[in-house]
Amino acid sequence: MKRLLKTALITAGLIMSASSFAADYPSKNIRLIVPFGAGGGTDAVGRTLANSSKDILGTSISVMNRTGGAGAVGMSFGANQRADGYTLTVVTREIASLPQMGLMQNTADDFKLIRMVNLDPAVILVPADSPFNTVNDLVAEAKSNPGKVKFASTAAPNFYLMALEKSQSIKLNAVPYNGSAEAIPSVLGHHTQVTMVTPGEAIAQLRSGQLKALGVMSSERISYIPDVPTLKEQGLDVVTGTWRGIGAPKDTPDEIIELLGKAFDQAMATAEFKDFMAKGAMTIHPLKAQEFTDFVKEDTKLLGKLIN
Repeated sequence: MKRLLKTALITAGLIMSASSFAADYPSKNIRLIVPFGAGGGTDAVGRTLANSSKDILGTSISVMNRTGGAGAVGMSFGANQRADGYTLTVVTREIASLPQMGLMQNTADDFKLIRMVNLDPAVILVPADSPFNTVNDLVAEAKSNPGKVKFASTAAPNFYLMALEKSQSIKLNAVPYNGSAEAIPSVLGHHTQVTMVTPGEAIAQLRSGQLKALGVMSSERISYIPDVPTLKEQGLDVVTGTWRGIGAPKDTPDEIIELLGKAFDQAMATAEFKDFMAKGAMTIHPLKAQEFTDFVKEDTKLLGKLIN
């Protein structure tokens, strides 16, 4: 009986301590881990959200870039920090793909997901003078000449390409590049014939007429390129893209997760954040904690079908 009473008192003390701790949060600066390099899209989204949140939270959020392993290094680092709300991490689609490929030990279950911030579909791009005018033109050529169409791949494996190939039973010749900054010039220079990136990564070339979009891999057309039809409109049931959000180590108190979630909701609604995202042709897609968690579980299953 004494042992049971002692255990109960210790448990109650821990609960009271956690509640008191959460009530004082935040009492110091917060650190945000970005698992990709400075200057990239993920870094820019993270920094802008951090800046838009500081007045709401009443404290600064400093950004730390920890790169490597296609995001694995930074996300694993973030997952294994103290669960006190003072180290957050930008989590990306790689948290759903890399563990299934044996390239990352931590998974999404090692985080409490706070908010999804951004969701962008992939868009299929060719040079302006390409003979391909629709996705079906591209598919027909790939079926007639398997492995001949050169695809500028921004990553290996490329899940955008894998989704299209599996859906249409085709095979393209994937030429590896280090991101869209290399893949887009390859297509413009006719070294390759097609690539797939997010709209924001190629919006300048699309607006200048240097690139032609064959289709967007989303459920509905998007505002930044409203004249570009979806693949679904062209008879191909392929929806894929990339996403970004914010997570905290899995044992972070729920009260802190809730407070941060509300703060990020307000930050994403600020003119500063909305203007930044619009200029970069990136779509704000705020999902709350449970919705975000459910979304990642489903995306993990979808990626698993492509990987396995």
